[in-house]
Amino acid sequence: MLFTGKDGATYSEVFANGQFRVLFGSFTFLVVGDQVKMLALAALVYARTGSPGLSAMAYMLVFLPYAVGGTFLLSLADRIRPRALMIVGELVRVVTCLLLAFTGMPVWMMLVLVLVTGLFSPVFGAARSALLPDLLPGDTFVLARSVLSMTSAGAQIAGLGLGGGVLAVAGPTGALTATAVLSVLSALVLRAGLADPPARGVRRGGAVAETLRVNRDLLADPGVRGLLLAQWLPTSFLSGAEAMLVPYLGETAGIALAAACVGLAVGNLLMGRFAAPYTRERLAAPLAVLSGVPLLVFALTPGLALSGLALLLATAASGACQLGLQRRFVEAVPERVRGQSFGLAGAGLMTGQAVGAALVGGVSEVVAPSLAVAGAGVAVIVSALVLWRHLRPVPAVAAGAS
Repeated sequence: MLFTGKDGATYSEVFANGQFRVLFGSFTFLVVGDQVKMLALAALVYARTGSPGLSAMAYMLVFLPYAVGGTFLLSLADRIRPRALMIVGELVRVVTCLLLAFTGMPVWMMLVLVLVTGLFSPVFGAARSALLPDLLPGDTFVLARSVLSMTSAGAQIAGLGLGGGVLAVAGPTGALTATAVLSVLSALVLRAGLADPPARGVRRGGAVAETLRVNRDLLADPGVRGLLLAQWLPTSFLSGAEAMLVPYLGETAGIALAAACVGLAVGNLLMGRFAAPYTRERLAAPLAVLSGVPLLVFALTPGLALSGLALLLATAASGACQLGLQRRFVEAVPERVRGQSFGLAGAGLMTGQAVGAALVGGVSEVVAPSLAVAGAGVAVIVSALVLWRHLRPVPAVAAGAS
């Protein structure tokens, strides 16, 4: 259904909600801390082994648990109180970082620890996402998602800068300790400032069986499945293109990746600030297609400046497109499994990004990295066209609503 109200919410309305300010503060600590942790873990593994491959694997471990946790554990997001889940998530991160920093465990055990504790990451994130529509209904929810997307983009850059600085001064142990401190602060903010609403779901057997059943039901619903694929596929191929920047640009790839983060924030800001709710939803489909177009310039082997601009434009269009899908997704899923629904969306996106990077990386074994990026742009465009009817609200329903 297409939202036809002419007047949307404002960012000031979003931040006027004290509960959202608490979530916003804790989320900022979370994203910055995760970036610092990933850098520190990669540096620690490299210092122990001298292997660039193992170091890169350690950095990418954040993606892998989402596939398993998203498949088997997501019902916990609806069976347990959301505040308790989020606080437990922060405490798990504290314990993980301190164990990595001070126990001297072998590298294989470090990687296993990160993988096992990461299995619950999609559950913790789902609890946060599902709480937003309760705190901020209607268009304020969409702008709240926009704020968190912009925060994620900005905090990633800040986290990389902070992580690099702490690594230079205090080494991996100091960086992991800094992440633990940020997680403690986040837990305290949540405990002191966030209300404690009840769990929304009803226990129906074991958590694993319930997760499998609800995932199956969600994916069997054509409307929900279409919206999930619309959130997953174009973005996954775009992430695959970003994964090729290091082999293509070498040491300057970080600048282009920072431009991609800026683009994500800009796209969310412009769409949230200047587009009416119905306009965002109508533009989702063309923006999904447009997000692949700038990548085609890589067929001409551009330099750093043009590469960075292309990534900025691509991620701006992608971020704006995702904003146009948020309200429709909330309305499409049952309220009692909202946590698992958001968790499935997030887990599929994280898994898709890893798969996209692997696919585009495989193509780069056959062709030049620049051509692999251009090919990823083609894949973005084709997937968006295939999913056009899911990306765009149904005209007949929209006409009837108006």
